[in-house]
Amino acid sequence: QVQLVESGGGLVQPGGSLRLSCAASGIIFYINAVGWYRQAPGKQRELVASISRGDSLNYAESVEGRFTVSRDVAKNTVYLQMNSLKPGDTAVYYCNCRDCWGQGIQVTVSS
Repeated sequence: QVQLVESGGGLVQPGGSLRLSCAASGIIFYINAVGWYRQAPGKQRELVASISRGDSLNYAESVEGRFTVSRDVAKNTVYLQMNSLKPGDTAVYYCNCRDCWGQGIQVTVSS
């Protein structure tokens, strides 16, 4: 059974940083593409960042230069480092691999 578990969310002030983690069981991350999505209240879920099987990185224009996605093969975990956070980054963030989704984790950027 595939399971993805996100962690690392919370409340942060504008300009601050957070690192989200997505730990996988039942699936090997490094041979699969992994994506980070987010969904703000009243908005559709959107792709924020992804890392391909060959470690190619892709970012939404709104987070380019501020967010970094990376993979730890030994820990079977994918990370999303989020810097220079803005109130507009407030959302529930989800990890996705193939047809499996994590439970989502809240990120709130507010003073």
